[in-house]
Amino acid sequence: MEQFLSQLWATLAELATTVGLKAIYAILILIIGLKIVKVIIKKLRKKALSHIDESVGKFLISALSLVLNIVVLVTAAMIIGVPATSFVALLGSAGLAVGLALQGSLPNLAGAIMLLIFKPFKVGDYVEVSGVAGVVEEINLFYTVLNTVDNKHITVPNGAASNAVIIDYSTQNMRRVDLEFGVAYGTDVDKFKAVMMKVAESHALVLKDPAPVAYLLRHDDSALTFVLRSWCATGDYWTVYFDLIEQVHKAINAEGIEIPFPQVDVHMK
Repeated sequence: MEQFLSQLWATLAELATTVGLKAIYAILILIIGLKIVKVIIKKLRKKALSHIDESVGKFLISALSLVLNIVVLVTAAMIIGVPATSFVALLGSAGLAVGLALQGSLPNLAGAIMLLIFKPFKVGDYVEVSGVAGVVEEINLFYTVLNTVDNKHITVPNGAASNAVIIDYSTQNMRRVDLEFGVAYGTDVDKFKAVMMKVAESHALVLKDPAPVAYLLRHDDSALTFVLRSWCATGDYWTVYFDLIEQVHKAINAEGIEIPFPQVDVHMK
């Protein structure tokens, strides 16, 4: 009996030593490996993004981070003693389960690839897509992240973004500011056009070439509607837009031009 207990104790001690050492090795590999991956990704993010397109760089770094983390986890599991064949089978089953669970997200992954290949926009552009507008902060594996002008954080699924009409306001270095103004019937057309032209031409941010233009646009029910079209640098668009509205209004008041209210003439028989 004593001999049996002695052998049992020795066997348990040997197993504990062997398994315990493997577990310690696996934990060390896991901790050190994940930290190394983090350092590699951090360095790549700094260097790669300065040499390639930022959108493509962020996408590739996200994918590489996922692959390296999986490699570390597989290595730690194999050190513990999980057979490679069993682990491959487990990964296959897990991949199938994840694929079924994320089947709704696969179009977003395909959309990310399409966005990075055809590049309808890039990080830093101000775009309008899928009914929302903002500056592109990131294009990751599944979502495009926008930051709106009022500092809202919006995520747009890449599948929807790749199939939507996209307006990129940052592609061109100039934009045209179109403004409409309604004045009373009887207003001198040439006089009001001259007033608008004077305001546009005197604004420091309005470009001289192409030059601003003013036209009588249409005859509405209660007013003559004019359009003022001016060109400016893309980054100055909203400044010019609001400045011209305010300055034309002040000029209308200074010249005594009437801004009509909606009105209807009723004839009694």
